[in-house]
Parts: sequence; C-alpha cells; structure tokens
Amino acid sequence: MKNKLLNIPPIPAVLFAIISVQSGAAIAKGLFPAIGAAGTASLRIGISAIILFAVYRPNLFKITPKQWKVVIPYGLCLGAMNLIFYMSIERIPIGLAVTLEFIGPLLVAVFGSKRFIDYLWVLLAAAGIVLIAPWTNNGINVLGVLLALLAGAFWAFYIVLGGKVSKVMKGGEAVATGMLFASLLIVPFGIMGNGLSNITPTFLSLGVALALLSSAIPFTLEMKALGQLPARTFSILMSLEPAAASICALIFLQEYLALNEVVAVVFVVIASVGSTLTTKSQANV
Repeated sequence: MKNKLLNIPPIPAVLFAIISVQSGAAIAKGLFPAIGAAGTASLRIGISAIILFAVYRPNLFKITPKQWKVVIPYGLCLGAMNLIFYMSIERIPIGLAVTLEFIGPLLVAVFGSKRFIDYLWVLLAAAGIVLIAPWTNNGINVLGVLLALLAGAFWAFYIVLGGKVSKVMKGGEAVATGMLFASLLIVPFGIMGNGLSNITPTFLSLGVALALLSSAIPFTLEMKALGQLPARTFSILMSLEPAAASICALIFLQEYLALNEVVAVVFVVIASVGSTLTTKSQANV
C-alpha cells in the first residue's frame, strides 16, 4: 500500500495531500471544544508518528550526521507549523487562517521565480488570496491573525527544508523521523494544557482518522512531490489550500461561498493549473 502511495506522480500527490489535510481539519474542529488546540495537535502528531514508524520502520542508528542536520529542523518546523495553525483556527475561521498562512508558500514561490510567466501565476494566486480573505471584518481576532501568519512562516521553512531532506533521505523514512521530532515538540504542550487528560476511546479513534488524513498521508505525499518539483512550483500548487478549505467548509459546515470567494477559488485553480502546465513544458524541453 505504501508503495502505491509513493508511486503517485508529484502533481496528483500534492492535490491528494490538500484534500486529505482539509478533510482532517473538519475532524480537528470537532475536537477543539473537548481537548483544545494543543491536545488535538498532540493527538494528531503523536498518532501519526506511531503510524509512520510502523509503516516505514526507519533505522535511527543508520541515519548519518548529514541527514540529522536536515531532518531534525524539518521535524521541528513541521510540529511548530501545525501547533500554531491549530492555535490560530481556535480564534479565527479556518478559511481565513489558511488564506493568511498561505502567504508563506507564496513568498517562497516569488523568491524562487526566474521567469515572467511564473510571476503571473503568483500574482493570480495572490489576487485569489486577497479576494477570499474577509479583510473588512472588524471583529477578527488579532492574535489569531498573527498566529496564522506565523504558521505561514513555518510553512515556508517546511517547504525549503522538505526539499533538502528529500534529497538525502527516502520520503517515508524522512517523514517518519521528522514526525518523531514534531511529537517531541508538541506533545508536552498537550500534556501541560491538560487536553490529553480528557481522551476517550471515541476521541482516540477520531485522533487516528485525523492522524491519517492530516499528517501521515499528506506529509508522505508532499515529501514525494518535494523530491521531484521545484519549491516555487510546489508553493503555487499549494494555492489550492484556501479554495479547498472553503469547499470543505461548505460540505462539512454548510458555509456557502460569496461571489468574491467563488472568484477567488477560480483564480487559485487557474494559477495552479497554469503552474502545472508550465512545469510539464519545462520537463519536455
């Protein structure tokens, strides 16, 4: 099964990862009232680490110093990104948080761009972000906004570090090892916040589903894609995240899209498709 997962081409892998993450976000939202953001993040990352270790069985004793130097920061960045994002969506809507968080990957795409056409896709994705964000809402929690932006900064580092670690380690081994260090960072927050003390068999089963949808499956797929796509292309493809978050909100929470949000979805889809087409044309040169 894991071989089939890793044999998915890089562009479909990114798309499947996005759908998986946003489906998991709907589950996480339901756990917040009972165990909090830190508890939910701890449950998700901790179970993900167990699942990935069971599947990929990385031999920690065979990891070289060169590999440790990239996989440890990768794992810590992964953990911080997820914990801070969950703290953000405790305070602001998921769609807004994902939109603000995406500024990080967008900056990676801008700084990594070398051709004029690349800037057009980035600008189109940026226009979608501006349209989808409720900038006129005076009741937005400022701390939630700042946390989303901070999560975006860690997301940018995650993309860069993921590209580096994918060059020196196998995808599954890298994700499993990185998740171990993400757990070491996050779980103490869940314990200190007493969220893990409220765990029941129901919450545990939801945690397993959350771990699979939001961590184990998408991070493995993203590692596969990061090893084959330029960081800037990966970043532009991830512009589907705000659109996917809004669509999942419609499906799971019955939140309907306004006209400007529909236009935003169209913009980010066009930007992602355009990025995909230009990547293919580069490969054929």
